[in-house]
Amino acid sequence: MAETPVIKGEVRKEFGKGAARRLRRDWRLPGVLYGEGHDNYHFHVDLLEMQTLIRYEGVNAVMELELEGQQHLCMVRHIDQNILTLDIDHIDLLTVKRGQKVEVEVPVVTEGEIAPGGQLLQETDNVLVLVDPLKIPDEIVINVEGMEIGTQIFSSDLPLPDGVSLVNDEEDDLFVNITEPEEAEVPEEGDEAPETDGEDAPAGQEPDAVDEGSKNDSDTE
Repeated sequence: MAETPVIKGEVRKEFGKGAARRLRRDWRLPGVLYGEGHDNYHFHVDLLEMQTLIRYEGVNAVMELELEGQQHLCMVRHIDQNILTLDIDHIDLLTVKRGQKVEVEVPVVTEGEIAPGGQLLQETDNVLVLVDPLKIPDEIVINVEGMEIGTQIFSSDLPLPDGVSLVNDEEDDLFVNITEPEEAEVPEEGDEAPETDGEDAPAGQEPDAVDEGSKNDSDTE
């Protein structure tokens, strides 16, 4: 089993938007750690270190957060991301216990080639599962190799790893649907082109031209 990464943080002394902006200017990421058995901890950590961890471990990353010499086993629960820079602005961490399962969303992906003539539609991209926080899979992979038109894969068909179970096992959601390709509509021969505003204008006259006679009459009134 891979060693759980350790992220060293510091307890926050100042709060508010101004304090958070000052932290981010110093490349520090503000966050909060919550969970059963302890008060909430407001902290800040190195921004690049946390972003690197999440980039490689995913949005369900598990870590040991070290605060004031004490380590807390926790996982990412929520991320606020800057829509312009894509940097993380704030992070919520949840305290977890070894062997105690948690609910997490795991991506579902496909691999392989379906049978010729079909079209693969992935109806759902994530599945909510119950799993030990130290054994969260990176993704659930559906092998669609050779699947023919009419084949459907529901949540009950997902190849879940050992120790992973569905949270909503009563709801059988559709994940993969192999259908016939949609045919583009082709105009039938003889269909008339849509009329334009100028088609009813008399020959030799521009569609929007002003009748000179009417113009002269109005000038003399």
